[in-house]
Amino acid sequence: MRKLVITLVIAALTVSVTVTAAVAKPTKQSATADICVLLPDSKSSVRWETQDRPAFVAAFRAAKVSYVMTNANNDAQKQKTQADQCLANGAKVVILVSLDKGSSIAIEAAARSRNAKVIEYDRQVIGGSAAIYISFDGKAVGVLQGKGVVAGLKAKGLYTKKPVVAELHGGQTDNNSFLFKSGYESILNPLYKNGTLIKGPQQFTPGWDNQKAGVIFEQMLVRTNNKIDGVAAANDGLANAVVVALKAHKLKPIALSGQDATPQGVQNIISGWQTMTVWKDTRKSATATAVAALALLRGQTPKTTGTVANGSKRLPAFIIPPVSITKANYKQLFNGYLKRSSVCVGTYAKFCS
Repeated sequence: MRKLVITLVIAALTVSVTVTAAVAKPTKQSATADICVLLPDSKSSVRWETQDRPAFVAAFRAAKVSYVMTNANNDAQKQKTQADQCLANGAKVVILVSLDKGSSIAIEAAARSRNAKVIEYDRQVIGGSAAIYISFDGKAVGVLQGKGVVAGLKAKGLYTKKPVVAELHGGQTDNNSFLFKSGYESILNPLYKNGTLIKGPQQFTPGWDNQKAGVIFEQMLVRTNNKIDGVAAANDGLANAVVVALKAHKLKPIALSGQDATPQGVQNIISGWQTMTVWKDTRKSATATAVAALALLRGQTPKTTGTVANGSKRLPAFIIPPVSITKANYKQLFNGYLKRSSVCVGTYAKFCS
């Protein structure tokens, strides 16, 4: 049987995968497909549609495999229905971005009943039964965020003046929120304890909803009489909610973290309203996921970088290091990840040299 050799580049790693003609399918997205991708929403972060979707499309086209990709628009039951439809149509591999634990475990159980494999992508489902978890190092993301807030306080000359730092966590149904929180609190908690920083309000944001984040931060400002000097914000959407509130109250920029390296996040950075963001190059994660999916289709064990805790067990994982982006190095995003024209536009053009 003729074989197809597929070479996919993951950062500096080149992975060659051989796929039989029986696995290779037309690249066109179709209702009946070997691979089903379940994206979570389009509002918590623009990355899902602007970065992850095209990265998956490119990886699957390069691999010449059929796929179906849907977006649940933050509706867990809708995502379960989408998964059921994919499985009924013969999907052999489900790539799941979890919306909540209960629905995700149900999706994985349904896949198992049909002898399909699940890849947990970006968000781990604790207690789930996936074949592999592929993501960026969540705690490392939070560590970069915590260090970014500290650096921002120092840059503003506030670090030695007992600044108040608030924390705006992600959605409580997303395991990643706890990983990010553990990361930035590993930096901030010792500083709260020794009195260098003053612990301000801390709250999770339901469903990573940016509008709710704005309301939450407004309430934080009321509780502190506008005395907040820094915020560990879990992603760029939440960070922008902070920026909008600060501008509405005619307050100055504060030390502020983010995540996802979105055009809006980078615009806030270059204009001085956000200290940093964390870049997770989804081209790497999508490519690694495509390689893993192909291996599972062939009945092989996907390549891993190790394992992660999954309750009392260990789950095979492929974990990728994240990168901190600041005003000093944001231009590296223009290497094909972001378009310069999407950042350096309108009132932000003057900040791009």
